Amino acid sequence: MKDPREVIIRPIITEHSYDMMDENVYTFEVAKDANKVEIGQAIEAIFDVKVLKVNTLNVKSKPKRVRYQVGNTRTWKKAMVTLAEGDTIEIFAQ
Repeated sequence: MKDPREVIIRPIITEHSYDMMDENVYTFEVAKDANKVEIGQAIEAIFDVKVLKVNTLNVKSKPKRVRYQVGNTRTWKKAMVTLAEGDTIEIFAQ
């Protein structure tokens, strides 16, 4: 098994992710090669909570331009983790 800190890269903090916290769903950027089982185990190991469900999606790159230089943003993987009733993650203290 991989180190949990290599699987979970960072939390995603947006208005939508804050709204989802009311439903016990937390959003993270994860390693591109991580699967749902590894993500769930990593969240349970790091934050000592019970994970019920993990949804993942690959975020595609977007074309961007800075003056005359054309390029793309990076692609990354997002995981939305549903926790058991009563569990919270304190990093996201509201």
